[in-house]
Parts: sequence; C-alpha cells; structure tokens
Amino acid sequence: MKSGAVGGGGGGMGAVPSYGVPAKRRWRGFVIAVLGLVILSMLVPLVFLLGLHNGFHSSGYVYEQRNSPSNQKGLESYDRHDVGHNENQSEGEQSSHVKELITKFEPTLPKDVLKNYAQGGKNDTINRGANDDKQRGSKLPPDGVLQSPPTSNNPRSGHVEKITSPKTSSADESGKSCELTFGSYCLWQQEHREEMKDAMIKKLKDQLFVARAYYPSIAKLPAQDKLSRQLKQNIQELEHMLSESTTDADLPPLVENNSKKMEIAINRAKSVTVDCNNVDKKLRQLVDLTEDEANFHMKQSAFLYKLNVQTMPKSLHCLSLKLTVEYFKSSHDGEKADEEKYIDPSLHHFVIFSNNVLAASVVINSTVSHAKESSTQVFHVLTDGQNYYAMKLWFLRNNYKEATVQVLNVEQLELDSQKGNPLHLSLPEEFRVSFHGYDNPSTDQIRTEYLSIFSDSHYLLPDIFSNLRKVVILDDDVVIQQDLSALWNIDMGDKVNGAVQFCSVKLGQLKSYLGEDGFNHNSCAWMSGLNIIDLVRWRELSLTQTYKRLIKELRMQKRSIKDIAWRASLLAFENKIYPLDESWIVSGLGYDYTIDTQLTKTASVLHYNGKMKPWLDLGIPKYKSYWKKFMNKEDQLLSECNVNS
Repeated sequence: MKSGAVGGGGGGMGAVPSYGVPAKRRWRGFVIAVLGLVILSMLVPLVFLLGLHNGFHSSGYVYEQRNSPSNQKGLESYDRHDVGHNENQSEGEQSSHVKELITKFEPTLPKDVLKNYAQGGKNDTINRGANDDKQRGSKLPPDGVLQSPPTSNNPRSGHVEKITSPKTSSADESGKSCELTFGSYCLWQQEHREEMKDAMIKKLKDQLFVARAYYPSIAKLPAQDKLSRQLKQNIQELEHMLSESTTDADLPPLVENNSKKMEIAINRAKSVTVDCNNVDKKLRQLVDLTEDEANFHMKQSAFLYKLNVQTMPKSLHCLSLKLTVEYFKSSHDGEKADEEKYIDPSLHHFVIFSNNVLAASVVINSTVSHAKESSTQVFHVLTDGQNYYAMKLWFLRNNYKEATVQVLNVEQLELDSQKGNPLHLSLPEEFRVSFHGYDNPSTDQIRTEYLSIFSDSHYLLPDIFSNLRKVVILDDDVVIQQDLSALWNIDMGDKVNGAVQFCSVKLGQLKSYLGEDGFNHNSCAWMSGLNIIDLVRWRELSLTQTYKRLIKELRMQKRSIKDIAWRASLLAFENKIYPLDESWIVSGLGYDYTIDTQLTKTASVLHYNGKMKPWLDLGIPKYKSYWKKFMNKEDQLLSECNVNS
C-alpha cells in the first residue's frame, strides 16, 4: 500500500496520502510569508520615521529643515548629470544615519570648531551696543562689500564684545553644551523645566545606588550571610517603590522606615572589610549605567521635540483638506480678473514661498493691514501641488482690502531655463551654526546661532517673473507691523539683494564651511525673511547660473546636499548684498525667549525663524499674540478644524 500510495498516480483512496506532505509544506510557506509581511509592516514605518530626522547629522553645522520634502529634489534638478550619483550617496547616508541616530545623537563638528573646547560647554549671550540709525537704508560701503554696520537696537546683531554664560548652559555626558548637541530643544527644555518635589525619591535612589555597589562584595562573604539577605531585601523593596513613584507624593506612607532600614544596612556593610577595588568597579559600572539612562532620556525627549516641530498640526492638515475638497465642489468665477496686475512692473510685488495656508494668509493680512495704499500691492504665493487648490480657494474666499493675490503651483511652471527638469517647491533653508567668538577664536566658548537663507526655488524668480523689475520676498513665518512702501524707494546701487545684516556672525567665522578664499572674512552673514530683490541686476549678473555652477563644483567635492545649499547661497551673493537697516526686522522669535518686548512692539517685521513657529503648540507663548491677531478667526473652516483653540 505504501509503495502504491507514494508512487502511484492512480485515483481512488490510495492517492490521498500522496498530497499530505506537499499540502503541509504549502501551509508552512504561507505562514512564513505572513509572518514576514507582519515584521516588514512594523519595520518600514520605523525606518521612515527615523529617516525624517536626518537633520540630526551634519558636518560642522546642523541643518534645521522646514516641512519641505521637495527641498532636496529641487536642488538635484539643477544638475541632472549628477542625479544618479547623489541618489546612491543619499541612500548610503540615510542607511548610516539610522544607525547613528540610535547610537549617537550629537553632530560631528570640524576639528577647528571644537579646538580648545573645554568640558562643561556653555551657551552664550552677547553684550552689544545700542545705537539707532536715523535712516532706514544704510549707505553703500566704499569697497562694495557688506561690512559690519554700527551697532543698533537689534538684540540679535552687532559686534561681538563678550561672551557670557546664561541659564541654558546645560551639558551632556561629553561636556559639550546642550544646544551644540541638541539644538533649540535645549532652549525649550530650559524654559519649561518644572521643579519636582522628589527629595525623598532622590535620597532613596542614592541609598539604592550605594547598596547595589556593596551587595556583590558582601554576598561573597559566608560570615555576612545575614547582612547579605538584609541588603538584598532592602534593595528589592526600594526598587519596587521607585518603580511606581516619580514624586514624593507617590511614595507609600511608611517610606521613612524603609529608608532607615536601608541606612542601617548600608552602615553595617561599610563597616565590613571588603575588597575596595570590587566596590569601586561596581560603583563605576553603576555610574556609567545611570549616565547612559539619563542620556537616553535626553535623546528621546529631543527626538520627540523635533518630531513635534516638523509635523504639521492636525488642525492645519484638516483645514488644507477641507479647502481642497471645497475647491472642486464650487465654481470659481472671476479668477482671471486681475491677471494684468500680475505682470505690471509699476506695482509693489511681494513673493511668498509657502505650503502653509494659514501662515501665508497671516503674512499677507499683516502686510495689507499696515499698508498706506493696498491697491498697489500684488502678492505672489508660490506653493506645491499638494497645497495649490487649498491656497487658491482660501485667497478666493478671503479679501485683503484692495490687494491682489496670485497663487502659483511651482510644479506646473513652464520655464525655458528648466526644460526637461521637474520643478519642486523648496522653502527657505534654516541652519544652526556653532563657532568660536570672532574676537577670541582661541577661547573655549562656542556660540550657537540660527540662520535662514534662500532655497533653490528662490533662484527661479527672474524666470518666473520675467516682466518684473523688483520684488520683495517675505518668508511665511514673518509678521508685518509697519508700512513697507519705503522699501521700494531704496536705491541699492549695483547690489542685487537688500537684506538685513546679521553681524553677530561673520563669514570668517564660517570658513570651516565656506573655505578659506573667495570672500571677505569681515563681511556679515545675511538672512532671508525680508529681502528686496533687483531682478534686473540679477539677470545682468546671471546669478542663477552662478548658483548652478557653485552647486556643480561643490558636488564634485562630494559634499552633502545640505552643505551645498548652505555654501552656494552664501557665496552666490558675495559682494552683492545691500545692507538694510537693522530696525527693519527683529529675528529669533522661533527660538529666543529673551527678546526685549519693546523691540517686538516697535519692529517693522517680526521673524519667527527657528523651530518654534507661532502656529505650533510649542511656539513661544509671549510672541504668539502678534501672529494670531492677523488670523481670519471668523472663517467657518477655522472653527470646524479647531484652528483657533
């Protein structure tokens, strides 16, 4: 029967056993496949989540990326020949980054940045002068290079005189300052630190720490068997209590008795003659474990902070979805009524790059509210395909006095200079830079500043607005508090970019990133936020082509995408910056808790550069009111999505 059943191909009952083994194998393979899919479904979201935070790794400065997933794609479109190489490099960087993020949170800085940097790192503030200029527009420097201006009332700029140590000088396990390692999370943490009533908790932890150090040595002594059992019992009791308690109020009523019992046992253990080397070794192990645990919690908190500030709030996501759905359900008569104004060079044209409906609306509303003549103002909002229809409907259903608003989808623009290259929206790039003071580069003090600069999308402006001569670029994280018409009367000479100087950062301090040659080391850094652009002069100098060339050269040096964006933007505008008076803008409202309230009230422009944007829950509360008062709170969709809450 066996041979017939196995070898026979005939029908009948004898054929049944021949399918038993293959059927089991098929089921076993199916089960393995299902288990594999389950494991894969768990790993993929984890890898994706960690991949969102590649801002933690950098060579020298830390990249503070906005919510613009296309930033990297847009940069790559400038040089299609190098795309394959950079994609492979990017995959390798992402793979190594995941491992580094788990094992090591801190950035890698150039050797000369950390040279002579002693332990106990400090976060620094700068003593500056306070002299007000009478004119809004500074005169051109004689050598045509952006030089240090007279110190003004802007707390975020001026000549560096002295570096002191404020309250944010907490340090990690390697002695580096917290802000150098974890960025603006440390500023937020310091401001929201709560004093816990845990004196007894700390006392119990100290006792547990000492008892654990002595217990292994006592347990090896047969004559101290009773003491060994007492230590073990006390250790277990304290471990149980501490596992269920974080403050003194959580502890059981008889905790004092347990503490006294442990104290007696520890004193007895100290009186016993043991090998001090063993106790010392155990203490060191416990110290290392405790430091590792504290460092883990610090990294975890910083990770969650960064996840929070990089994620669009649910209320804004709801608003964007509802607007998009509503756009396709309604008619849009009169959309082309103002097309002539879009290309009229005699009007005041403002450009805003944004993927945030509410943020762009606040910028426009605050600008129009303070304008002496809103009928001459034209706003061009450049966004991506995902947010285009939401933006369109929002600005169709909301009026901004007599101003005109045009919404453009960057991904659908047809530009002669970009034929064959897909376009992507990229928002202004934000960076955290750390360096030595300019006057005392040999000291162990390291300063940290936050800068925002142009992205690759900005270099498309001369082609997008080919009929315009001058535009003002506003970041979507600014609030306007005064009339900006005076900007249009400034004669910038042969300069291209009118920008506010940031002279607390000199280009010479950034030579680790920019190289040694090709720029004036005494020149000040500049920032995006408020920029007046001479498009005619831009075209004459072929700045877009210069930017592309710099990108190609930097790619040949095998630099990262972030390094390329940083260096190319600063070097492309070298000697082409016109210094606006610093009274135009107060920056740092997205990370600095110490800005003078009087300055925020009188400044023409408030810039929320940094991670803590005003539309986020983590935004700095005392600055939020300036932003919120320009929200259209009466709009029904805001109520439906709980935007006002």
